[in-house]
Amino acid sequence: MGSPRLVATDLDGTALRSDGTVSPRTAAAFARVENAGATLVFVTGRPPRWMHSVAGAVHHRGLAICANGALVYDLHTEQIVKSRLIEPEVLEEVVRRLREKVPELSFSVEYEGGFAHESDFRLGGWDSKAVAGLRVGTDTLTSRPCAKLLALHPRMDPDILQAAVCGLVGDLVTPTHSSGRALIEMSAHGVTKASALAELAEAQEITPAGVVAFGDMPNDLPMLRWAGTAYAVANAHPEVLAAVHHVTAANDDDGVARVLEELF
Repeated sequence: MGSPRLVATDLDGTALRSDGTVSPRTAAAFARVENAGATLVFVTGRPPRWMHSVAGAVHHRGLAICANGALVYDLHTEQIVKSRLIEPEVLEEVVRRLREKVPELSFSVEYEGGFAHESDFRLGGWDSKAVAGLRVGTDTLTSRPCAKLLALHPRMDPDILQAAVCGLVGDLVTPTHSSGRALIEMSAHGVTKASALAELAEAQEITPAGVVAFGDMPNDLPMLRWAGTAYAVANAHPEVLAAVHHVTAANDDDGVARVLEELF
């Protein structure tokens, strides 16, 4: 393909190094995209509160689709500009069904600003060091709209847990996962990375044929299937590797940058 009109890339495990940083080579490749007049979109499961370091690394340019499609975030102003939230009554029913069938699950929620979690929800990554997360009871947890509901199991295989969650509440929310933990991320029904990206592309009169996308985990699959050209990084989940026609080098080997250097 020629140079695409839009580049969409996942962050963690894909464009970012394993330590969460943007390599100089990748930052330079992102600059090539924008200098060529194409649109660069970060499409991530991260909440906006995890985007500050990324915004700085790319000089506060462009938009990010956060929380697996639920939030659109302006990297220049570091403000949410669009949201698709799960309503409280849906949250209550989802938690009720899951807890009835899989009682060992614990829950947390990602709001438009901040997060909350049950006392037995084991925080990981940055959140284990954060002080902004509220420890609350289930009734409080589900009492206001949220961008993402997360369910954590202490032992189950993530793929098996996702299949179970889809069967139990797939009519109410859109479940996926993006880590090695048995942690299922749920967005409002029909909200995915692809749905948000398609809306953004349509507003710029860009078709899927003009889009190249990069990803590594199951939450990237809708986006990769929608984009005209899709790449997995070499370290991707087996299901992702099986779903795409193109594979680039691993995230720690600047796989995304290598492709962008050829395209731009």
